[in-house]
Amino acid sequence: MSAAPYDCEKDVIRKVSLRLIPFLVFSYILCFVDRVNLGFAALTMNKEFGFSPTIFGWGAGILFVGYFFFGVPSNLGLNKYGARRWIAGIMILWGLVSASMVLIQGTASFFAVRFLLGAAEAGFFPGIILYLTFWFPAQYRGRIVSRFMFAQPIALTLGSAVSGWLLEMDGVMGVAGWKWLFILEGIPSSLVGVIALFYLTDLPFKAMWLKPEERAWLQGELDKERRSVESAGPKYSLWETMTNTRVLLLCLIYVCMVIGVYGVNMWLPQIVKSFGNAGAGQIGVVAAIPFFAASIGMLLIGMSSDKFQERKWHVTVSTLVAGCALVASAFTQQNQVLTILLLSISSIGMYGCMPIFWTIPPTFLTGTAVAAGIGFINAIGNLGGFLGPFLVGYIKESTGSFISGLLFMGGCTVVGSLLVYVVCKRAESSAANMAQAVEAKV
Repeated sequence: MSAAPYDCEKDVIRKVSLRLIPFLVFSYILCFVDRVNLGFAALTMNKEFGFSPTIFGWGAGILFVGYFFFGVPSNLGLNKYGARRWIAGIMILWGLVSASMVLIQGTASFFAVRFLLGAAEAGFFPGIILYLTFWFPAQYRGRIVSRFMFAQPIALTLGSAVSGWLLEMDGVMGVAGWKWLFILEGIPSSLVGVIALFYLTDLPFKAMWLKPEERAWLQGELDKERRSVESAGPKYSLWETMTNTRVLLLCLIYVCMVIGVYGVNMWLPQIVKSFGNAGAGQIGVVAAIPFFAASIGMLLIGMSSDKFQERKWHVTVSTLVAGCALVASAFTQQNQVLTILLLSISSIGMYGCMPIFWTIPPTFLTGTAVAAGIGFINAIGNLGGFLGPFLVGYIKESTGSFISGLLFMGGCTVVGSLLVYVVCKRAESSAANMAQAVEAKV
């Protein structure tokens, strides 16, 4: 079987993109909506159960404790048993768990269901990031991961508007509006999971929807890239991967990023509510604005990074801008328009940097190591999803305002930007030293 000529490259990448990315984006929209719709449910659910800001913060954040424990095992399972069945199973399970939020009776059951949702969802995002490395060569991953993660701001934009509307179904058929929200946003995930079982393909050489020569070319390119990474550095065991200095620094960076992302996600509806006496529908529209801006910024930053084949400055500057805008928003609480503008700028930076961030691990990890590395970084990093909502809630309850919480989130994000620069700078130095060593041998 002969490999496809080089000029077919764009056609192959286009075919794979059209086949996989829209479905994965839609699936991730469902995942993200089911994860963050709690922020809108809280507008009425908290009052019904008497949840304080601290209790709500615990419940919002404990999802990521489940994430922490199940992220790496799930990614290893996907790598071993195949993406198609694994991703389908994850989606079916998390949809059912999300819908079961309607069964909570108080604080204990609230915490339990949120933990289980985190455990169920833990393998989806890192699994898809790994799955994309099975299909797209490195030079395309900035824009491809951006297109996939485009689902986040889209989910928050649409989810904000839809969740606000679903809350207004309060009393329909004798069911509370927040319960309708979880039912009607949870069940679709399980249905799409069943479709995934028949729609997804594990690896390029199994893709009957590609021509034989296209399958051969794509699989050959990916295998060549894997061999190149393996020859450029050591092959890490599972333990060596999780204790690698670069991996641990990436974990810390992701913690800083996620504190800002989920702190804003979970509390934005209540921040908007603090502006005045707007109804749930109006709050949904206003809360959607930062995420609509982020969706555009994410695509543009991803395309720019791939165009210039540059990662360090794209991640560093985007994260720095996000942090500074969050800090600035703490001082504009009396000006609602300016606050939303600054939160929009911050969202562009936070969401724009993340797809580029995820192109870094596959540059020095392969095989089981890259599966474990991505899962581990995501699991540790998403503990920031616990810290952000919880600490903002604690600070809000202690001070009576969101000002200190915004300063905290902004400060963490700025620290993350500085660490990104350090990690990328060290990687450049390491690559340069390795190149000099190779030249010296020659």
